[in-house]
Amino acid sequence: MPVNEPDPSHHVNRLEASGSGDVVQTRDVHGGVHFHRSEHTFAVTPSQLPGDVRGFVNRQAELATLTGVVAEDLEEPLAAVVTVITGTAGVGKTSLALHWAHSVRAHFPDGQLYVNLRGYDPGQPVAPEQVLDRFLRDLGVPPTAIPVQLDDRASLYRSLLAGRKVLVLLDNAATAGQVRPLLPGTAGALVVVTSRSRLSGLVARDGAFRLGLDILLEDDAIALLGIVTARYRLHDQRHELVELARLCARLPLALRIAAERAASRPMMRLDELIADLRDESALWDALTAEGDEDADAVRTVFAWSYRALPEPAARLFRLLGLHPGNEFGLPAASALAGTTIPHTRQQLDVLVGAHLLEQPAPGRYEFHDLLRAYAVDQVRHLEPSDSRAAVTRRILGWYLHTADNAQIRIAQFDRYELTHPIPDDVVPLVFDGYEAALRWYQVERVNLVGATRAAAEAKLHGIAWRLAVVLRGIYMHQNAFEDWLVTGRIGVDAAEQDGDRDGQAEALESLGRAYFQSRRLDEAETDHRAALAIRQSLGNRSGEAVSLNTLGLIGLRRRQLDDATSHFERAGIIFGQLGERRWEALMRSNLAAALCEVQEPQAAIEVLRDTLTVFREVGDRAGEGNALFHLSWAHREFGEITEARSCNDQALAIAEEDENQVWEAHWLVELGQVQRAVGQSANALVSFQRAASIQRRLGDRSREAFALDGAGQAYQDMGRVEDAMDFYRIASSTHRDLDDRWSLARTLQHLADSVDQMGSSQEARLYREQALDLLADFDDPRAAALRQRLNEA
Repeated sequence: MPVNEPDPSHHVNRLEASGSGDVVQTRDVHGGVHFHRSEHTFAVTPSQLPGDVRGFVNRQAELATLTGVVAEDLEEPLAAVVTVITGTAGVGKTSLALHWAHSVRAHFPDGQLYVNLRGYDPGQPVAPEQVLDRFLRDLGVPPTAIPVQLDDRASLYRSLLAGRKVLVLLDNAATAGQVRPLLPGTAGALVVVTSRSRLSGLVARDGAFRLGLDILLEDDAIALLGIVTARYRLHDQRHELVELARLCARLPLALRIAAERAASRPMMRLDELIADLRDESALWDALTAEGDEDADAVRTVFAWSYRALPEPAARLFRLLGLHPGNEFGLPAASALAGTTIPHTRQQLDVLVGAHLLEQPAPGRYEFHDLLRAYAVDQVRHLEPSDSRAAVTRRILGWYLHTADNAQIRIAQFDRYELTHPIPDDVVPLVFDGYEAALRWYQVERVNLVGATRAAAEAKLHGIAWRLAVVLRGIYMHQNAFEDWLVTGRIGVDAAEQDGDRDGQAEALESLGRAYFQSRRLDEAETDHRAALAIRQSLGNRSGEAVSLNTLGLIGLRRRQLDDATSHFERAGIIFGQLGERRWEALMRSNLAAALCEVQEPQAAIEVLRDTLTVFREVGDRAGEGNALFHLSWAHREFGEITEARSCNDQALAIAEEDENQVWEAHWLVELGQVQRAVGQSANALVSFQRAASIQRRLGDRSREAFALDGAGQAYQDMGRVEDAMDFYRIASSTHRDLDDRWSLARTLQHLADSVDQMGSSQEARLYREQALDLLADFDDPRAAALRQRLNEA
């Protein structure tokens, strides 16, 4: 794949090769390539604010206070970086925040980000890792380029927002800890947080401005009632409106619901409606003891409005309390209710019209957290236990089989073959291609975690572990580590509870892969060895070979090459006996990597030629690209540089066409080494730089260090020894942090050579001695050659 050449006339000074931000390169007039920090630009400008509130009234003092946090001169920094709006449930915190945000959005031309943190939902609050994952995607970061760790995600997020005028609205926060990783680092961005808590930690530690929101004044409450009922009720008396507002505790959420019911009965006198509500209030008071007055008023209005619903809509409302998430789509609601899409849509429209549901987007619906809690309460009291169990099983089965249909499109060669039959009352979605399946997953990813957890809590252990395993293939391609680890752990526990030994092995493999892909090798090995033992005891030969392969990959990553080779050979034999050509080819490709490590490139080339043919025949793009990468490595080791370049270009073309930056970054390092082999050091530096930049965004510190070590080699080839030393030191520090003894030894050897060139022979000797100590753990031919070179030096 051709490499884009920088403009040779461009000249900048080289900056430090560490710190935040992407490393980019430019070429000066003398042909030297320099690294420097880029200013981040958005691939997209987010505009995520939900629609403004209809009929918003008053709150003029609060609006003026919020506006005061934005300087009149837009060139000046903001007066406050974080504003917290606090108040009781239903008091209108979100409505105020949204209405104000829409009024000042022009002040934030670089975009507006919004998330509902669900801090007070009946389910789990949204973790900051999940929010950052979504925000980074929304800011244009590819899914495969999102870092693994929370701190790394927060750092990239702050870098992307640095110097930008962005409004961030964090709705329904529970704690300061949930909010703090989501705060930008510069004053150009403004964060607005809503919460029932006072979030004193944000005020004390982060200098947040807090605005307490009280219930509406009497005149404001009456005005809100009037806006909703104006076109339907012309003769209501003020004293009646005052009483209705009092019964609603002058809370906007309750007022809107009550007003909507009044508007829907224009011929019924308001005092009759008030009497009905007063009776409901008396009944509620009799059923509750010493409750919060405001909360009791809200629940009274909920009950009053709920009892007025037609029975089909009322039943749908309470059944939705069994949905595993706060937000859902029309197909999920239809599956839960067991009714047709048109019928379900009609009942959802009734609930939206009664203000018992919100509709944030076409085909998507959402509960206010108080209303969801009420729905949960109603379904527990009014639906028989066997009915609740049937509805729960139906919606979770719908998620399981729809996720299965999605994984078929997203991860054709990494999917779990679900043999669990589709229940007669479940009609899952079917997807016509990769993009449709991926869109569904991205919209439903929170609900998929919720469904896995809900299945375990409902003791539907078979659904829980199968859902965790079905999601494995999707998570592998999306680097969705938080969701993967959560569902993986649930799956392991659920399979054990289910007593399904095959299921336990599959769940252990899923969790082990999550650990392996996130470089937690000890935990990965524990789970994969447990899966292997189960599969061997069951006589599951195919599963045994899969576990052996993964253990081989762990050995390869640890440079335990004899163990890795043994595992790959054993797995390859089994797959060959079973006639599983694609898996056998994958084993042989992995074996070729081990052969390259022990300096047997010709044997690796012979192995890889056959595997490449198989991957192409079955259409496995990932397998094909990886085989081409290994072929490039083997040809380069064998001195066949033209063949190596051709193979690597083909691999990078696959990465580019599939928009997979995980592959691209890994294979770019090999391109850099091929370019070095033909004396194209400046071009090699470009390749290493691109690889390092992507790996930094991916959060793969180990592979970033490989790329930085390569950049040091390219600088050294060009005679820029001081620059080379800088990059070797960064790479060696990372290898030391990760306890990667082999990679550290190699980089220390490079550092020693560069220091030697600068005339510091004593310092070089110290580095070589350190490298020799590290090599004591390795006895393969490449390690022996490196040891000999160090001793001779």
